[in-house]
Amino acid sequence: MSTDFSIIILTFNEELHLPRLLHSLQGLNAPIYILDSGSTDQTLTIAEKYGAEILTNSFENHPKQWDFALRNFNLTTPWIIGLDSDHIISPELFTLLSNFKNSDIPSHINGIYFNRKNYFKGKWLRHGGYFPKYLLKMFRNGKGKSDLNENMDHRFIIEGDTLIWKQGYLLEENLKESNISFWIAKHNRYSDLVAQEEIERRRQLRSQSVKPSLFGNPDQRIARLKLIWWKLPLFIRPFLYFFHRYFIQLGILDGTRGFIFHFLQAFWFRLVVDIKMYEYLRREKGISEEAFPPITDWDSNLNRHDQT
Repeated sequence: MSTDFSIIILTFNEELHLPRLLHSLQGLNAPIYILDSGSTDQTLTIAEKYGAEILTNSFENHPKQWDFALRNFNLTTPWIIGLDSDHIISPELFTLLSNFKNSDIPSHINGIYFNRKNYFKGKWLRHGGYFPKYLLKMFRNGKGKSDLNENMDHRFIIEGDTLIWKQGYLLEENLKESNISFWIAKHNRYSDLVAQEEIERRRQLRSQSVKPSLFGNPDQRIARLKLIWWKLPLFIRPFLYFFHRYFIQLGILDGTRGFIFHFLQAFWFRLVVDIKMYEYLRREKGISEEAFPPITDWDSNLNRHDQT
């Protein structure tokens, strides 16, 4: 068994996805740890079949679940890889990991980014800003942690420098999301977390753990773009974001399934977040819902009441 890295996977009713991922990991001979949050299907039976060590923990959000995993598994390898159940290791990434040796990595490098290929309804989304997409998924033991300043979006944060494996493709496709009702219900739940998080950020109750920089690593660039996003007017920014993704970043080239995804993810989801933020703050201040102000006044109206 490899002593250079361990693999952690989060699961909840993942009998559809887990066999694909575990099959793609076969041959790496790395210890596998699975943190489950109460599966009622065959997930744990599948995990046991592949020899994984299993812990359970009630789910609150992804950042806290990853934090629990890193603190409670007895991880002894020099490196750790964190994966979701709907991931698959591509042949290119498998080769990189098969040849990976801790002794070959400079001591100042503490993290490695994989290049994700995202699929929706069986189609690889090559445009709309979705490829290349670099995710920090591998880090030195003791140097990485879960970013608890995030409520929904999960990322690992590390001390030190990083590498990017541009050909290290991590394939991601949630097969359950082929049913659009599942996608909408899932993102409706996520919108609650994002809306609450952004309200807390406006009140300076949350801060970014990653230093924002347009010229830094992939996570630092995202952190800088988020600073811009949070300053954009509510209800206007979903239109701007969808236009940018679909036309400027050529999401239009992803075809019909690409249109469905980019519209739902860039416009519908962001608009629902904005509406929930607005509704929450109005209820909190006891403001009547009988008459909404003109659309151009919505964001300034929200901010004014938030500051009183």
